[in-house]
Amino acid sequence: MHLVGFLQAQNCTNLASSWRHPDSRTDFLSADYYQEIARILEAGKFDLGFFDDRLSMPDRYGSDHVHTVEHGIRCVKMDPVVVLTMMAAATSRLGLGSTASTTYYEPFHVARLFQTLDLMSNGRAAWNVVTSLNDGEAANMGHAEMMAHDARYDRADEFVEVVLGHWDSWEDDALIVDKASGRFGDGHKVHRLDYKGRYLHSRGPFTVPRSPQGHPVLIQAGSSGRGKRFSARWAELVFVHYPTLDGGRKDYAEFKAMVAAEGRDPASVKVATLVYPICAATRMEAEDKAALIQTLPLEIDALSLLSEALNFDFASKGLDEAFTTEELDGIQGLQAMRDKVVRAIAPRLPTVRDFITVSGRGRPVHPIVGGPKEVADALEEWFTTPACDGFVISATHVPGTYAEFVQHVVPELQRRGLHRKDYTGPTLRDHLGLPRSVRGDWRGKLAAE
Repeated sequence: MHLVGFLQAQNCTNLASSWRHPDSRTDFLSADYYQEIARILEAGKFDLGFFDDRLSMPDRYGSDHVHTVEHGIRCVKMDPVVVLTMMAAATSRLGLGSTASTTYYEPFHVARLFQTLDLMSNGRAAWNVVTSLNDGEAANMGHAEMMAHDARYDRADEFVEVVLGHWDSWEDDALIVDKASGRFGDGHKVHRLDYKGRYLHSRGPFTVPRSPQGHPVLIQAGSSGRGKRFSARWAELVFVHYPTLDGGRKDYAEFKAMVAAEGRDPASVKVATLVYPICAATRMEAEDKAALIQTLPLEIDALSLLSEALNFDFASKGLDEAFTTEELDGIQGLQAMRDKVVRAIAPRLPTVRDFITVSGRGRPVHPIVGGPKEVADALEEWFTTPACDGFVISATHVPGTYAEFVQHVVPELQRRGLHRKDYTGPTLRDHLGLPRSVRGDWRGKLAAE
């Protein structure tokens, strides 16, 4: 099974209350903090550490950021790629993934950034393709409002085409670097892109040669119907959140069928579902840890994070006030989260309290609590059913969650033959069982269209 560490270059994990945990390190502004995480993940033979990212702090709730800073709700957000370079220096095999927005960045910049990271890490980089989702990000990046949901994905399709086109610009043997002849490279083996689309234009030539794995791995995590189609078309590693085993089995099969419908090999697209393991040497110890973790989240955490994710000010309604149909239809953020809540509460319209309860925002969702056997049993069932190809390990505190998982659960998974005992190669593509990318291998489907 593939294992991914879900990271944040911020003051907490994706669980906003994690900074309050008594065992969480507080030096999150230091390189050593992230390098320790990287060393732990590499010791556990994880495929990669991956940074989620947003381009604003949560300030949609009450249209104010004061509560965000006061309560430490993901208010510190550093550049994750810079942090990854620190982690790369402390490791030699761990894959290194980061988010970069197709809505607010330019494709040439993203292509150069991640191809450079891939070279500097000897082929361990991955780009998580996101479209951004709230007005705070739009305002920070100089836009009056957020683009409509499907338009963001239409632009993202062009964005990925441009990035892949630039990554293909250099042939593998374009560099010569022969001092005796004075010839640095073969100019005929570096190609200009000259891309002209509806949303994007980019000329080239690109300025970074090919890397040990050809180009970085593409990650995606779209959960809407449009997002899933985007993932099926482009992604090599997909992050999902399947709340139940039966639902996960169904969604996993449906997504793999979508990949096949795009003319791609479903086995070449790995699906990893989010899990919150709370583990220890024994189940009793793990249950004690879980009880402590449940005391950490505050109601304001959920309200702030819901406002951010759904791009709607939850301070504008009372806790038990129902949403109107018009308000629900106007939500342009994480529509899959909105739809989940609406389905769970139907036929009545949901209230703010329903959104807090059903979404689980700000709390560990369906944590797997137990000793090595109990946690490994749960992961094995999901993996062999199958409902996924691996797991995104989400931390309740840092670095403790990763250290406890590597200490207690990884040896049990290795004993069962479910997880590698060592890396089989140096690149992230090696870890994922993917071949080195071949120039133009992504163009076949586009040509067929």
